[in-house]
Amino acid sequence: MKPIQTRTLGYPRIGANRELKKAVEAYWAGTISQDELAETAAQLRSKHWKQQRNAGIDLIPSNDFSFYDHVLDTACLVGALPERIGFGGGNVDLPIYFTAARGVPPAEAAGRIEETAALEMTKWFDTNYHYLVPELQKDQFFRLSSTKPVDEYLQAKTLGIETVPVLLGPISFLLLSKPDGDFDALTLLERLLPVYQSVLAQLKNVGAQSVQLDEPVLALDLTDAQRTAFAPAYSTLAAVAPRIHLTSYFGGLRDNLDTALTLPVASIHCDAVSEPGELNALLEKLPADKTLSLGVVSGRNIWKNDYEKSNALISKAVSKLGAERVLVSSSSSLLHTPVSLEAETGLDDEVKNWLAFADEKLGELAELAKFQRLESAGSDPAWQANAAAAAARRTSPRIHVPTVKTRCAASTPDDAKRQSPFAERIVKQQDALNFPLFPTTTIGSFPQTTEIRQARAKHRKGELGDAEYTQFLKNEIRSVVREQEELGLDCLVHGEPERNDMVEYFGQQLEGYVFSRNGWVQSYGSRCVKPPILFGDVSRPKPMTVDWAVFAQSLTETPMKGMLTGPVTILQWSFVRDDQPRAETMKQIAFAIRDEVNDLEAAGIKVIQIDEPALREGLPLRRTDHAAYLSNAVEAFRISTSGVHDETQIHTHMCYCEFNEVIDSIAALDADVISIEASRSRMELLGAFQDFNYPNQIGPGVWDIHSPRVPSAEEMVELLQKAAQAIPAERLWVNPDCGLKTRAWPETRAALTNMVAAAKQLRA
Repeated sequence: MKPIQTRTLGYPRIGANRELKKAVEAYWAGTISQDELAETAAQLRSKHWKQQRNAGIDLIPSNDFSFYDHVLDTACLVGALPERIGFGGGNVDLPIYFTAARGVPPAEAAGRIEETAALEMTKWFDTNYHYLVPELQKDQFFRLSSTKPVDEYLQAKTLGIETVPVLLGPISFLLLSKPDGDFDALTLLERLLPVYQSVLAQLKNVGAQSVQLDEPVLALDLTDAQRTAFAPAYSTLAAVAPRIHLTSYFGGLRDNLDTALTLPVASIHCDAVSEPGELNALLEKLPADKTLSLGVVSGRNIWKNDYEKSNALISKAVSKLGAERVLVSSSSSLLHTPVSLEAETGLDDEVKNWLAFADEKLGELAELAKFQRLESAGSDPAWQANAAAAAARRTSPRIHVPTVKTRCAASTPDDAKRQSPFAERIVKQQDALNFPLFPTTTIGSFPQTTEIRQARAKHRKGELGDAEYTQFLKNEIRSVVREQEELGLDCLVHGEPERNDMVEYFGQQLEGYVFSRNGWVQSYGSRCVKPPILFGDVSRPKPMTVDWAVFAQSLTETPMKGMLTGPVTILQWSFVRDDQPRAETMKQIAFAIRDEVNDLEAAGIKVIQIDEPALREGLPLRRTDHAAYLSNAVEAFRISTSGVHDETQIHTHMCYCEFNEVIDSIAALDADVISIEASRSRMELLGAFQDFNYPNQIGPGVWDIHSPRVPSAEEMVELLQKAAQAIPAERLWVNPDCGLKTRAWPETRAALTNMVAAAKQLRA
């Protein structure tokens, strides 16, 4: 019998020590050359292929590497870049590539406004990864404009490693893109397919035996017309391509299953982590000419695989199909997990024994395949060690805290209800705060300078004492407050110099969390985050932010915002325990944040911002699953915020998502002020708020902080005038798209100076 084979759908790009991030940022800074950046990338790819081969992976992906984002890579592959980027044909070079990602460099942007903008950014399905949204014209011309898939396949081949090149499928590419005008992106499919044919034919000509075409939109609700597009498209591609492995993830195929099964592909992927129940339907319907790729090892979470459960699924598939027709796979790309536990020498030993990062998941895949060759898997040492770890986790007294569970169980509807409706609250707030028309503020963080990062590192290593570090942070806060007063902002923030990350910072002060030292994952481009690990019941032992907020307020008469991260985002941006419903964990976090909000108010902080950028991100992929999630998310936010008096103004912030689907739930949050990302879309996102007649105050972003360019005051005025066409001026705030943590001080001062000037011009 042919041994069962293993595969991964993708591997983390950034490197175990974030080598890619450091190299890309060095290239942007001009301290290394393009050739040096390319060499770092080649070394990383080589290391990652060898890591997977040595772990026993049979189908190893290539072209899953990216300097910034794989959707941008696809846009470059097919030549779908807007004119403003400066692409004139031929192959897309690295300067053009990064211009699409980051906008026109400031030195080149003089006198230009919207033509300098980068591509829009939004969340990749329900993950915290962001992708750049391709822009398509009605008369879009596609051309093969990159050799990347072929180049990387050949690089692996020179190492003696046969890989499976990965491409974002043509239908997903179109449906995830943004049409410039009122037309259906799928009308461009016939123009796009010849480019896909060309690259697939090239891969076949250089020896590729198979390719992986990702069509994650198959996990979404599709129209009949969208489903119908698959069959002719894949017939066209299969005629010239190597064997096609069709891959969808993050959810089940459900009503798209029959569509996928009819396509001329070699295998169909089942994300059995997200939707294990779909396996039965696949086993009944899978045509005899197709292999089943069974995703049993999570590509999104970091808990050890449950070998007993996974082996049962694999055995069921093998019993029905035979080992030769089953691939043991990760559920999705491992892009969303940290690279390796090897460097986590400081991680709590008990919890560490419950974890598996990307490299450990490679070993899990190999072991699961091995068990299929054994008469009795239960006698294998790897099986026994896995079972012991699972049992230890189930019975650990650190996980379940009765007082936390009792508090959540005793909650009532009144816990999620403000004292008065918004129309009454806002009058009291304005009397107390006296903000002008078009009040200006920022989202929370200010630049995390080299000095701040160095001081934090020294403190962590014990090279800087607590008192000295506290004084350093107070000096930073004092400087930030002075900067904001000089700029003329109307509502200030303390700048968050003490915070390493908007979720990790809170997790470090909550019970139920542990932390890795090197558990980085890519969020977008060179931006990496280190999600905390939420393993048990959550509570707040003591105040987390009150002292910093009170100190900052003591430095100024201008209102100072208390800055918190909301329960939905803390949940979404953590690696979350999988042994109880997520809604229960979210409610536990909500009560912990409620305690902090109440303490801030008691300490005299009159404006409190609870950020929920992950609200839309957590929305289930299928509409039938939306209502339960949104109900739980709204309840959690309102539990967090409803313990305060009417005079306390509650802000929230959301960014990089489409709001139309959830606008009624955003209104149900009942935040007094919501700030949103809006500059890249040129205020288009406000359409959802206008159509809904959103009742509360809104701060649409006028500065894209993910680009180094500084928008002029005139550009900001233009954006705010567009905003005022959708939202009454008396309900508009003026702010950047997001926090300023990643920006430098010179551009921050310049952009905020222009922002304040724009607000003053509009007031006049």
